[in-house]
Amino acid sequence: MVMSGISRLFRRARPEPEAPLVDDGSLVVLGESFDPARADSAVLAELAAAGRPVEGRRLILRHVLRLPDAAAADEAARLLAPDGWTVAAGPDGVTHADRVQEVTALELARERTRMAGLAQRLGGDAEGWRLLGRP
Repeated sequence: MVMSGISRLFRRARPEPEAPLVDDGSLVVLGESFDPARADSAVLAELAAAGRPVEGRRLILRHVLRLPDAAAADEAARLLAPDGWTVAAGPDGVTHADRVQEVTALELARERTRMAGLAQRLGGDAEGWRLLGRP
C-alpha cells in the first residue's frame, strides 16, 4: 500500500513526454543562419541573448540546399536517410533536409560542413539552416 502511494507520487512528478516534432505547419522558425562566415555558436549566443534559447533543445534542424535537379535530390535523400534525415525537393531546386536532433553549436557546425560537402558533390550549394520548433 505504501509502495503504491510512493509510486503514484513519482509518476505524477515526471514531466509528460513531449510530443514528437513533425513539420505539420504548426512549427515556427526559432533561429536560422544563412551566412557561411558566421559561427554557429555566435548564432546560438545571439538567440539566447534575445530571450530565445535553443541550445540543448530537441528541434528540427532544416538545411536548405539548392540542388540542380530531382536526381540530385534523390541522391541526397539516399545518402542522408541512414542518419535519420528526410529530404524533400521543392520548386526551383530548393531542397530541405530535415532531422530532429538536440541543438548544440558543435552539431550545427558539423552538419553545416557535411551539407556543404554533399551539396557541392551533387553540383549544388548549401544555403543555410533553420531550427523549427513549437512557439
